[in-house]
This record gives sequence, C-alpha cells and structure tokens, in this order.
Amino acid sequence: MNFEQTLTTNPKQATLALFDLDHTLLDVDSDYLWGEYIVKHGLVDEAQYRTANQRFYEQYIAGTLDPVEYNEFVSAFLTTLPMDRLHALREDYIKYEIEPHMRPKAVKAIREHLAQGHEVVIISATNDFIVSEIAQRFGIEEANMLATPLEVKDNRYTGKLADKPNFQEGKLYHLQKWLDRRKQAGVNFSKTYAYSDSKNDLPLLEWADVPVCISPDDTLHAHALAHHWAVEDWAI
Repeated sequence: MNFEQTLTTNPKQATLALFDLDHTLLDVDSDYLWGEYIVKHGLVDEAQYRTANQRFYEQYIAGTLDPVEYNEFVSAFLTTLPMDRLHALREDYIKYEIEPHMRPKAVKAIREHLAQGHEVVIISATNDFIVSEIAQRFGIEEANMLATPLEVKDNRYTGKLADKPNFQEGKLYHLQKWLDRRKQAGVNFSKTYAYSDSKNDLPLLEWADVPVCISPDDTLHAHALAHHWAVEDWAI
C-alpha cells in the first residue's frame, strides 16, 4: 500500500467551518454592489443595467431568483474587457466598495476557527470572479473558496457558467465535490459549522452539525428559533 492509499484508508479527522459571504461576512451584497460599481464608472448603460440589477436583487431577497439567468447577466459585462482590465477594476472595487464592509465580528470568527486548526471555506452564490479576491481579504485561499463558476476560454469570459450555480441546493453540490477532493487528500470532517444570514442557505445550514444564523432574514430567524439554532448579530 502506497502513501496515498494509506491516507485514503485512514483519513485525518478535522473540523470544517463554512461561511456565506454576502450579509454574513460582509454587511452588503457584493454581487449587487459590483453592478452598482460598473454603472457608477460608466462601463454599462446606467438605466438598463441598474433596472435589471435591482430586479434580480429583489428576486434574490424573495427567493425567486433564476441563478443561471442572473449569472449570465453578470457575466455578459465580463466578456467585453480583457482579463487584465477586469482584474484592475476588481481590485479598485474591492478596495473602495468591499473592504469597508468587512464585518469585524466575521473577521474575528474566521480567525478563531483558524486558530483552533479548523479548515475554513467561504461558500457564496456570488460568482468566482468576485468571490475569489474577497476571500483572500479574509485570509482564505482560492482552494477554499466555493462560488458560482463562470466559464473562461482563451483567457476571456464567455458569458456562460462553467457548472451549476452555487445557490441554494447548488451549494451542497459544490461542497460535496470539494469534500471528495479533501477525502482524496486524506481529510475527513467529523464536525461542521455553517454560518449564513439567508433563507436561501437553509439546505446548507440543515446539512451542518452546527448551524449559526447571522443577523438572519425573517424566514431564517423563525426557522432558527423553531429548531433551536444559534442566532448571532454581526451587524453591530
């Protein structure tokens, strides 16, 4: 039996902490704000884009969003510019629109999990173009970032998704693929935490051993109280 087989047969037992991004780690919605950012800088038609962006955001809040339609809408702009220009815009966006909205209690919670040797994953319905760089601001490497994957060919965005949206039950789909990779590397998780603000993450929270509801919406708050889940206010 080789070393890799030994790891798979006798996996290391670890603890996993999963964090939603928007209105959990951040006190804003990074997807919606990106749309507002490109409108503000004159990169898209203001009236058309802002109307559509607001409509999609309201659908997300209501739980009626079509995640494929929305992410193709977001990705359409990304097809119009070369990658280096997109990266420069993203850096400016995160510095001025996102960093001021990183919740101190969120930073503290991540650091506490890491200090205990737990593995931390940021799991977001927002696309990977945005989330990958925000995750690094929280000290989380790209390998531990799960987001809606956008397709790239020849170093350009195509306007299509590369896989299922990382939304609602889709988070469990992408999480299971990640867990399979960790198992192949010799790691199993004996305890799991999940942090979120949204009713859209009920599948993820129900999957976790320890669900923690962060400044939750009304639906999630009622569910949390009925099921005796932890509720924390990170907005203060």
